Amino acid sequence: MSPRQSNEDAAKRGGGRESSPSGRPRSRRRKGSDKRSDKGALRVPAENIDPALLHRDAKRAVQRLQAHGHEAYFVGGCVRDLLIGRAPKDFDVATSARPSEIRRLFRNCRIIGRRFKLAHIFYGDHIIETATFRAAPGEQPTDDDDLLIVDDNEYGTAQSDARRRDFTVNALFLDPSSHEILDHVGGLADLERRSLRTIGDPSVRLAEDPVRILRAVKFATRLDLEIDDPTWDAMCDVAPDLDKAAAPRVLEEIFRLARSGVSTAAFQMLRDVGALDVLVPVLEEYLGPEDDIPERAEPFWDLVAALDAHVRAGDHGAPSSGLIVALLYALPYELELERLAADGELPDSRARLAATWEMLEDMAERTRLPKKDFTRARKVLVAQQNFIAPPERFSEVLFARSEEFVDAFLLFQLRSQARGVGLDIVEAWRDRAARARAAGRDELDEERKKTRKRRRRRRRTRGGRQDR
Repeated sequence: MSPRQSNEDAAKRGGGRESSPSGRPRSRRRKGSDKRSDKGALRVPAENIDPALLHRDAKRAVQRLQAHGHEAYFVGGCVRDLLIGRAPKDFDVATSARPSEIRRLFRNCRIIGRRFKLAHIFYGDHIIETATFRAAPGEQPTDDDDLLIVDDNEYGTAQSDARRRDFTVNALFLDPSSHEILDHVGGLADLERRSLRTIGDPSVRLAEDPVRILRAVKFATRLDLEIDDPTWDAMCDVAPDLDKAAAPRVLEEIFRLARSGVSTAAFQMLRDVGALDVLVPVLEEYLGPEDDIPERAEPFWDLVAALDAHVRAGDHGAPSSGLIVALLYALPYELELERLAADGELPDSRARLAATWEMLEDMAERTRLPKKDFTRARKVLVAQQNFIAPPERFSEVLFARSEEFVDAFLLFQLRSQARGVGLDIVEAWRDRAARARAAGRDELDEERKKTRKRRRRRRRTRGGRQDR
């Protein structure tokens, strides 16, 4: 079974799609709707959450805040994950206490942030991030028709804090003292239906923060949730506004999708909503509308599926940011080299490096890609030729000990797995890398001498002057 075939089920995790009159894919509708009261939170015993799974230090922080008269709860992803049987990565706390009040209660506390202050409560190496309830965006005055949130600093209540969050399944509170779930937005019912829905009008909520489009894709594919129709249609409409969002946040979400183990489904969904054209237009152009250039699209999706299989294996660490960028651009870059060769320009290493600059520069500027990741991605792409057609005066030992080798070798390995060819070359290079790591200083010196270009000696005239 190919890596892509093993990911076919993952590709369906966002739910099946039907075409809308506009041509956009739509999610299947679910029957029924819940009537929810705005008078207060629904309080439900957290019977299916084992109290032993609650982090001890986070629970201590919440109970200390409550003991001093403040509201305090676990909130967000940790509550959602506990309810669906996943182990939370961390436990975040939301409270009515202001940052200065939190600091007075906890000597092991540090206040961070400029726009909106957060409290970090330290228990050894573990940090409990604690935030004061915030007001929902609609409760803040605005003089601008642009819905993009640029200021989110107003304190609020538990209810307003829940309503300002992105999706209903992320707005649930857990009180560890009473062991109850507090639901202000209908998140419990949506989680039961495995449905992903924005809080409030999806067109407004996504326009406030277009990065929520990427977060919707992440939750739908990673948690096996189905995006409801109004949210999906709003994602399609708001996708062009992703270029207005904070570039570092967009880049962070792209990397998270690539490291999720279900990135095949995630990037296919980004194509469906029109986001890939905004984020990586070179790749969108390469793939062609609706994957109608199969000789390009199929190898790309096989390559992404190979990355997913690598991530799910879990024994190699998360792929680096430089590798992810190189992987997304590997096939368009290869096509550009073929074009140069067809024009009679056989690219040497310098020309290959220049080609990577031209291809990656726009993306790097738009997303503010760190220079180290930009440089690493370029080196990884150029290094691919070293595995099959190395240049003159090339040292396998020095290459295998270079800083870009690990990522370059991983990309070559993933491409070989995706194509089903070249696996013998992968194993040969694995052996060469092992020998290179064992090389001593004398051997390395000899390898460096081999790669140095000999200087041509200039002829001298009879008078001792050099020819010019």
